[in-house]
Order: sequence, then C-alpha cells, then structure tokens
Amino acid sequence: MRKYDDSYRHKGLRKRLISNLREKGITDEKVLAAIDTIPRHFFLDTAFDEIAYEDRAFPILQQQTISQPYTVAYQTQLLEIKPFDKVLEIGTGSGYQTCVLAELGAQVFTVERQKPLYEALRKFPYTNKYPGIKYFYGDGFDGLPTYAPFDKIIITAAAPYIPEKLIVQMRPGAKMVIPVGEGDVQQMFRIIKLQDGSTTQETFNNFSFVKMLGGKNKF
Repeated sequence: MRKYDDSYRHKGLRKRLISNLREKGITDEKVLAAIDTIPRHFFLDTAFDEIAYEDRAFPILQQQTISQPYTVAYQTQLLEIKPFDKVLEIGTGSGYQTCVLAELGAQVFTVERQKPLYEALRKFPYTNKYPGIKYFYGDGFDGLPTYAPFDKIIITAAAPYIPEKLIVQMRPGAKMVIPVGEGDVQQMFRIIKLQDGSTTQETFNNFSFVKMLGGKNKF
C-alpha cells in the first residue's frame, strides 16, 4: 500500500510552483493558497514523485491526464469560487481539480465517465479530508439534473460545443468555465447565466485538453 508522505521538500517544491503560477499571471491568492495546500504528488504514480510539481500535465489511468497546475489555477480563478458554492465538475479525472475546489470551500458534485477512475477516487484516502465532495459515475453531457441548479460549472475536457443540458442546470447568476473546440487546441469560455435565462459569453486563452466524450465507460 502506498505511503502518503508530504515532506518539507514537497512543500518547498509547491512554493516554487506557486511563484511560477504568479509569474504566469495567476492573481487570485485564495486559488494559489489552495494549490499550495494540496499535495499534488498524492494524485500521481510514485514514479512521478520527483517531478510532480513541474507545471505540466501527467498521464493517469484510462489514457487521461492530470491537468497542468496553471490550467487548474486558470479555470478555478475564472470560476470565482465562494465558500459554500454548489459546483458541478464534469470530468473528475485524478481528483486534483476537485480537491482544489473543495479546499476553497465549495460543495462539489463531480461526474466521471470512466468507471476505473471513479472507483479509484472513491478509495483514495486523501479525499476523505473533503466531505463536501460527492462523486458520480455518469455522462458529463447530461450533468446532474437531480441536484441542479448549480452556482458554478467547470468542464475539464475539450467540449465540441457548449452543452445545453448544462446551461439549463445553472441558476441565474451562475458561471460555467469550459474549453471548447474539436481540434488540438481549445478556447476557454466563461458563460454567465442572466436573470432572464439568457447567457453571455467571454473568451479567454487557448488550452489543450483531452476530448470530452459522451456515454459511460465501464472498463
């Protein structure tokens, strides 16, 4: 069984990562503090222990990735998380982004379509620190209508379009952060739902995510 050890060296590497994120333009101190708190190396195979705090993505189960810390910080900063926000996350993946949201005080409803990833996260001891996280195995394009409406929605995969079903699950005033595009590069959007049910869109930087797929994968 893996031993989870967060050493002084790991904490020092996180401090260096935080400095790097500041240099790249991340300004939300609460987001930076959350990333500084969470041991990213816990979410990776021990083979990556020495390089876990480099600002890049790494492979995880099911041919998925743990996002680059800058990407996590960027999306989280755009969401403008407040304590007790009800957040829908599409694509649990490694659970790292999930824990960043929870560290900021959000109640997180996170959906993963890859059953092996979903099962692994439910057994991951570190996430017990965050009782406000609720895990679901399902199709991200459907969201979680039973638990709607949400204050914030974050999509952590490249969406081919903005799913209307997710717009419906936003309360008035809610924000969605989503990378959209079918090529190798996607543009980050922030969608804001207005009081009359219509939406406005803001466009931000380009990123590269794994493709968002529909349905559920048992294997």
